[in-house]
Amino acid sequence: MNLDLRLPMGMMFSILGAVLLSFGLATRTRPELYTRSFGIDANLWSGVALLIFGLIVVGMGRRGQGRIEQKKGGQGQIATKKPRKR
Repeated sequence: MNLDLRLPMGMMFSILGAVLLSFGLATRTRPELYTRSFGIDANLWSGVALLIFGLIVVGMGRRGQGRIEQKKGGQGQIATKKPRKR
């Protein structure tokens, strides 16, 4: 099994970012929620940052997964280097 850890981690960050982004958009009209953060919509901007980071990580994981699949030999195994003879 050749699962790249970046795929599920990137999906987790993307989902969390999407939830924060949607909450930030839904509560934009309520400035009393953001008085403690100096009027900055922290949910919105942290959601944007997490979503972008998650999508980058998923993209890197998909690129790495593609490289793993290209390296597979005809036997369904990952191609490895032959051991050196001593």
